[in-house]
Amino acid sequence: MDFTEEQIERYSRHIILPEIGGKGQAKLLKSRVFVLGAGGLGSPALFYLAAAGVGTIGMADGDCVDLSNLQRQIIHNEKRVGMAKVFSAKEAITALNSDIKVEPFHGRLTVDNIRDVISGYDVVLDGSDNFPTRFLMNDAAFFEQKPLVSGSMFRFDGQVSVFKPHKGYPCYRCLYPEPPPKGLVPSCQEAGVLGALAGVIGVLQAVEAIKEVLGIGETLAGNLLIFDALKMSFRKVKVMKDPDCALCGPNAAIKELKLYQEEACEFKAAKCEV
Repeated sequence: MDFTEEQIERYSRHIILPEIGGKGQAKLLKSRVFVLGAGGLGSPALFYLAAAGVGTIGMADGDCVDLSNLQRQIIHNEKRVGMAKVFSAKEAITALNSDIKVEPFHGRLTVDNIRDVISGYDVVLDGSDNFPTRFLMNDAAFFEQKPLVSGSMFRFDGQVSVFKPHKGYPCYRCLYPEPPPKGLVPSCQEAGVLGALAGVIGVLQAVEAIKEVLGIGETLAGNLLIFDALKMSFRKVKVMKDPDCALCGPNAAIKELKLYQEEACEFKAAKCEV
């Protein structure tokens, strides 16, 4: 593709990298990346995907901006408290880069709509904050054969991985076969989370998504990267493909999407300002 003078200037630091160059930047501009959640993890991921020139960015979130979000959800601000997060996020990233297209979805992804929503994207990022949604996204990405960049955080710890079972790597269920019983793991509201931790994990997700689009470097697939903010340490743990995995194993029992009904109330979209 032919770049405009503005694009050459904007993406010059990418273009001079031998691993990216003009061809790689053109690939980014033609790519489509979907981000689930415009919150703590989605905020930095969306900013850096937009800055990188990912041509089309989709996002889904059913919540409104709340004052308590601003400690970590840096894509929002005080003036947008009460606004739907996806529209607040769209406003922020289009102000950063008007070169991109943003496709917001205000609502919860469900068994009925998730495959249709993610089917048109090249890479999917999961920045959700509850287990039912994480398992739903993993299963949908498996059936749609999409690389899934997963991030999570709790108090001072964070984790990042890439799941590509369609390429022979493990899926999320190989690591965590089933969601924990309701109430066993406290939410961030109950346990707290270091705000800046979201920046570390969300940016790592953006890095992995960009690498997936470009096909460069070593993938995190088959590994779990664990970050301890208090010790300021990273460690990488090997994740093996589970031959008995109910989703991606040879004798898989899961043939269609399922919703964990005990937390179905969390999947209702909030009424926000547009």
